[in-house]
Amino acid sequence: MNRTRIKICGLTREADVDAAVQAGADAIGLVLYDKSPRAVTVARAVELARRLPPFVTPVGLFVNAEAADIEAALQAIPTLTLQFHGDESPEDCERWNRPYLRAARMAPGFDLLDFAHRFSSAQAVLLDAFVDGYGGGGKVFDWSLLPPSVPSPVVLSGGLSAANVIDGVLKVRPWAVDVSSGVEVAKGLKDADKIRHFCDAVRQADQQGSSGH
Repeated sequence: MNRTRIKICGLTREADVDAAVQAGADAIGLVLYDKSPRAVTVARAVELARRLPPFVTPVGLFVNAEAADIEAALQAIPTLTLQFHGDESPEDCERWNRPYLRAARMAPGFDLLDFAHRFSSAQAVLLDAFVDGYGGGGKVFDWSLLPPSVPSPVVLSGGLSAANVIDGVLKVRPWAVDVSSGVEVAKGLKDADKIRHFCDAVRQADQQGSSGH
């Protein structure tokens, strides 16, 4: 079983970036969507991304963004991976010739296999809960909605925390997990202990999975 990668999303403070890195996160998410309570400007995202050591990836989250805004972010943070959470088409995502994640809003009747086929150029499909508006809202979706296998690497998101991520990793076997509200004390304000406990739980799940328990 592969090591499950970990992304901590919605970071707004230097201390939270440092806590994610120290806990062993593989990526951090910077929300470049001004309607989000976790939104940061490109200038702020640059300051936060500067704190990252090698091999920790900054990910910029966009929702139906203007091309000029995406261009500005890519110019400012050359190592940025793109994450699309709106109604972007495959062409919208591919035009940048950059690695990208595509969020799928899981709901009964949603055809994930067709979605993954349409976005086959994505590095991974990020599975999030369907809520009004955009983003998962910290809600867990029904993992039994997932087909037995998905052709793309899967990032499990939506209401994860240290309390349920072991179950999620063992049931879904995702390539990576993505957490935001589950490691917060308030929207956009992370808690270093919660981040550490979350990362420890993911590693515990990997150990259980590899041992067959």
